[in-house]
Amino acid sequence: MQEILQLLRTILRGVWTYRWWGLLTSAFIGLAGALYVMTLKDQYQATARVYVDTQTILAPLMKGLAVQPNMQEQIGMVGRTLVSRPNVERVMRTSDLDLTTKTPQERDAMIDGLMKSIQFAPVRGAANLYTISYNHEQPRSAQAVVQSLLSIFVESNLGNKRRDTEQARRFIDEQIRQYEQRLLGAESALKDFKIRNIQMMPSLARDYVTRAGELESQLEAARLELNQAETVRDELRRQLALEPPTLPATGMMFGSAGGSAFRSQYDDRINTQRQRLDELMLRYTEQHPDVQGVKRVMQQLEQLRAEEIKAETERAASAGTQGPGTVSNPVHQQLRASVTEAEVTVASLARKVRDYQARLAEAQRGANAVPEVEAEYQQLNRDYDVNKRNYELLLARRESAQMSTDIEASGGGAEFRVVDPPRVAPKPVWPNRPLLLAAVLVLSLGAGAGVAFLRDQLRPTFFDLRTLRQVSGMPILGAVTLVTDAKTNAAARRGLIAFSASALSYIGLFLAVMTWLSLRSLTT
Repeated sequence: MQEILQLLRTILRGVWTYRWWGLLTSAFIGLAGALYVMTLKDQYQATARVYVDTQTILAPLMKGLAVQPNMQEQIGMVGRTLVSRPNVERVMRTSDLDLTTKTPQERDAMIDGLMKSIQFAPVRGAANLYTISYNHEQPRSAQAVVQSLLSIFVESNLGNKRRDTEQARRFIDEQIRQYEQRLLGAESALKDFKIRNIQMMPSLARDYVTRAGELESQLEAARLELNQAETVRDELRRQLALEPPTLPATGMMFGSAGGSAFRSQYDDRINTQRQRLDELMLRYTEQHPDVQGVKRVMQQLEQLRAEEIKAETERAASAGTQGPGTVSNPVHQQLRASVTEAEVTVASLARKVRDYQARLAEAQRGANAVPEVEAEYQQLNRDYDVNKRNYELLLARRESAQMSTDIEASGGGAEFRVVDPPRVAPKPVWPNRPLLLAAVLVLSLGAGAGVAFLRDQLRPTFFDLRTLRQVSGMPILGAVTLVTDAKTNAAARRGLIAFSASALSYIGLFLAVMTWLSLRSLTT
């Protein structure tokens, strides 16, 4: 600590040695700085405040029906683009600032200066309140610039909203036309598909798999009926082959009316068994025990009948009975009629079986084609539904956009209120000459002290043996003390008084000018 204090004293003594150098430097810099400060042109500030009312009564009422733009974002965007180059050029034209430029370089420089000096910012602590400010040498020019900026700010917000709404409407109209064409195409494709596949439409025809199953059951039943009919026909053919077509005529076979055919005692029983066989064949097959039993009974009865006819014929021949010869066998005729009827039934059932087979084949082909048809139908339905949904959504958006336009036209959008019109402060806001002069004074004094210190470093003076020993590194054998006389001391005092008076005069001059400027700013 002691060494630091010793070093500080050494530096101060060195600076004091060249104090006149420092004072002259301070005076030169101070006077030059003061002259520059006094020649600075006054800058007048024009300001305006505008309030943007975004909370309208229609906003909550039209929520969900009309498009509600984010006014805060729009205003922020306009504020950021307010000092863009096109807007600044427009401001220059409206405020006649471009008349002061003669070359393109001067014009570009003025544009750059305007873009840097124009201020647009929200007021702290106040929502939706914005300030526009600009500084210029001429109060009227500053006010004209702020007025132009205020007009651009309001017009840009309203114009951007209208332009955005119009662009959105044109885009939506174009999309509606495109989706209308797509929807018509999808409807036409769906209609053509339904016409081509009318039999296999899921909504118009039965399920082909179920239908094929039903046809298989019906075909099986028809085949069973056909088999039964063929069995009955074959049995009737067999019986017909056993039955003689004619019977011999005897005296016993004819009566007074011309006679009648021979009738066996077994005919009724045979007919009864034949009817029972027909009934059983409709329900069972030939291998059924009941069917086999009836057939055996019929064979036995037919054999007995044949034996009876043979015995009667022999008896008639031995008796020598005369008759007309032979007569038609009514049983044979009845069997022929039954065979014919059975063949008709078989033919009808065979045709029925073929019809079921054809319908089953068609149903199976349809069942195989149904998945592909359903997939295509679902794809067409999806395309149609998507196009229809988008089309209806676009229609709703267009109505919403139209409603938003109507709201803006009726004043339901954001409302701009000029709280403070553009005005210029009567006093210049810059430069603050007292403050600048104080800075020049401090800077000049610091520069003077720096010059004195630099001079001491270039031509150092040793004030004690310790410093000399440290700098030279050589041993000090002794020292000679300077003894001043009264004349020298008087001259030193006069020099100190002159320096103090000069320094105080310099500082006092600055303080006087600063005080005068401050008083003038208060009185004007």
